[in-house]
Amino acid sequence: MGIFQIFFMGLGLSMDAFAISLCQGLIMGKIKIGKTTKIAFTFGIFQTIMPILGFYIGNIFSGKVSQYSNIIAFIILGYLGINMIREARKTDDCCTEDGCSSKALLALGIATSIDALAIGFTFSFLKDFNIFISSGEIGIITFIISAAGVVLGTKFGTLLESKAQYLGGIILIIIGIKSLAGNFA
Repeated sequence: MGIFQIFFMGLGLSMDAFAISLCQGLIMGKIKIGKTTKIAFTFGIFQTIMPILGFYIGNIFSGKVSQYSNIIAFIILGYLGINMIREARKTDDCCTEDGCSSKALLALGIATSIDALAIGFTFSFLKDFNIFISSGEIGIITFIISAAGVVLGTKFGTLLESKAQYLGGIILIIIGIKSLAGNFA
């Protein structure tokens, strides 16, 4: 998997964090560097750690399912993409006054990175794959996207929130289809 595929996967994975960051920016009203950094760092670190964890879990099972790896990747990515689009259609308001507490932010970091855990599992099927570089790239992308989300949230609020989740879902579905197509190449 190339650097551009990882880049776009990182963009897709970061869209949940982006949507929540928009909400946090809306709550803040004006940019606060400390809170912005705390939010972006939390999402970035979880998006870095979870693919690594998924990768090692996948390595445990890879010998048993390696011939189906592209199909499994397609199913996982397709499911995550469809689920992300479905979540974008919900009208639940993600913005709460205590959303930036350390406890709430920890829960949000975990919740938004479950899909990264699943992606890490699919990475375990790839030959000569450097999980640390790829996870680092995903984490950095998520950090930047989350920080931008907070800033944009202070400016534009909920206008962009659901559109980001739609975009993330579409990106993951496209990568899943590409993975499945590789099975037949």
